[in-house]
Amino acid sequence: MTLRFAYNTNGVANHRLGDALRLIADSGYDGVALTLDHHHFDPFAPNLVCRAEMLAGLLEQLGLGLVVETGARFLLNPRAKHEPTLISPEAEGRAQRLDFLRRAVDVCATCRGEAVSFWAGVPRRGEVELKDTWRWLVDGVARLSDHAASRGVVLAMEPEPGMLVETVDAWRQLQEEVKLLGSAPFKLALDVGHLLVTQERVPADAVREFAPVLGTVALEDMKRGVHEHLPFGEGDLDVVPVLRELIEARYDKLVCVELSRDAHRAHTMVPGAIEWLRARMPADEGVAA
Repeated sequence: MTLRFAYNTNGVANHRLGDALRLIADSGYDGVALTLDHHHFDPFAPNLVCRAEMLAGLLEQLGLGLVVETGARFLLNPRAKHEPTLISPEAEGRAQRLDFLRRAVDVCATCRGEAVSFWAGVPRRGEVELKDTWRWLVDGVARLSDHAASRGVVLAMEPEPGMLVETVDAWRQLQEEVKLLGSAPFKLALDVGHLLVTQERVPADAVREFAPVLGTVALEDMKRGVHEHLPFGEGDLDVVPVLRELIEARYDKLVCVELSRDAHRAHTMVPGAIEWLRARMPADEGVAA
């Protein structure tokens, strides 16, 4: 089988969305990981349904699949990065985040996307008890999971270094607690580079272990213990075993390249990243162009 690659739009933030999608398609990617944001696709601008339908048409025209990403930094609060979240102490803040995530699910449904990826948020230590933040998270994820199930959308949580859910083991605990509420199940959004930061698993081993529950996969290079997305070849990731495990697991969803710090050179980084991956595919395997 061949792996299917996508490119995250946070790495083409200086391009208009249409130009970014065409660059990604022309470079040989099979899809796009669309980070909903005010400068690309604003989920709070008027005519959301109509705009999503137009986006679906463009993606079909370009032959691109879709994963919806929800990690925009200042979309909900222009003065606090990534806030509010599902674990914010303010009930109205949690409701705002949940509304945003539901909109992301709706966009994904309209565009017939593969998955919506989201994360937990950073606890405000000293302000609230950890048990309260965990309770809020379980409640919010349960509500979101049920909405995703009602729209036929795959929901996937991404463990993120420094957040309440930062390891795959914490993801597993959350999944079990949401199941106990009787809510729809959700999958794992595995960012391979994050495993080098937390050092909880060898990346290839984690792919093998969690292959049955993978909703989406993100791929980039990183150095051990440092949460900085790097171009391939500049960090400590041994990418070939990761690609091999994905192939052996017959993983047929998009593998999303996430180079958020390189938007200023997207014109070379977008095509360069997939060529780098093509050159390192396991023997007798290729990347669908």
